[in-house]
Formats: sequence, C-alpha cells, structure tokens
Amino acid sequence: MNEHDLANLDHDPRFPSGAWTGFFLQYWLPGRHHTDLSLTCRAGELAGTGQDWVGAYTIDGSYDRGTGDCAWTKQYLGKHAVAYRGVNDGSGIWGVWEIQQFRGLYVDRGGFHIWPEGTDVSGESDQTEQAVLALMREEFGSWSARVLRKLLVLGAAVGLGLLVWWWGQGY
Repeated sequence: MNEHDLANLDHDPRFPSGAWTGFFLQYWLPGRHHTDLSLTCRAGELAGTGQDWVGAYTIDGSYDRGTGDCAWTKQYLGKHAVAYRGVNDGSGIWGVWEIQQFRGLYVDRGGFHIWPEGTDVSGESDQTEQAVLALMREEFGSWSARVLRKLLVLGAAVGLGLLVWWWGQGY
C-alpha cells in the first residue's frame, strides 16, 4: 500500500480536518455561544485550537469511525478544562459538555453542536438546541428545587438553633 492508499483508509467524510464552527449552550447564560475551531482529525484522534467568548483553547481527544462517538478535553489557555462527549451523525458533532467544580461537588453541563465550516446544518442545529434546552430545564429545574429545599431546611435549623441559644441566655 502506498501513502495515498493509507490516507484514503483513514479518511472519514464526517471528520474532515480544517475549519469548524458551532455553538454551546449553558443554562445559566441563555442563548447560543458561538465558537470557531480548527480541527485535525486523523486515525481516530482529534486535536485543534479554537476561540469563543471565554477565550482561546486547545482540543485533545478521540473519535470512533464506526459509531461516530467522540470525546475530548477543551482546555482554555490559563483557565479551566471542559470535558466534551458527543456523536457525529453526518450533520456535525452534537452532545454534552461538563465542567466539574469544587472538586467534583458541583458539575455544570450543557449542550453543543459543531460542524465543518460551510456546511448547512441550520435545521439540525435548531433541533439540537431545542432538545438540549428541554433536558437542561428538566435537570436544572429539579436541581434548583432540591437546592432551595435544602437551603430552607438549613435556614430553619440555623434559626431554631439561634432561638434555643438566645432562650438559654435568659433573654
């Protein structure tokens, strides 16, 4: 086999190297957050650089040519890292990102959709956004209710403790 044959064996039209664009969604900051990136996809590995409103970042990860499954770390330069998991169904890569904070006690997550620049995926992007937003509302809505209940119980316990202390002081 020559070098050209090897390159063709590695080529997957779902994973072209070059300019990609897209967005990520975050519950606490509504709307699509635009991102531009340059990816190199070869032999199941993806690497690259990019820029969004948070800052410049690098990408290091992998993809499965059989399933289209992908995973990578987006490392903001001088800042935090974000774990990405997704799938490429031929209309770009869509999936979920996560940031573990406070040593894993809190996990922030949202959705994303990226695609090769120049590809028309507007319909797929709208579907991705609506599906992810529905899941985020469900997840964070129940999370917010649990946190609020815990805060109310904690506040009542602190208040009761202060009342008992105050009563014991003879006031």
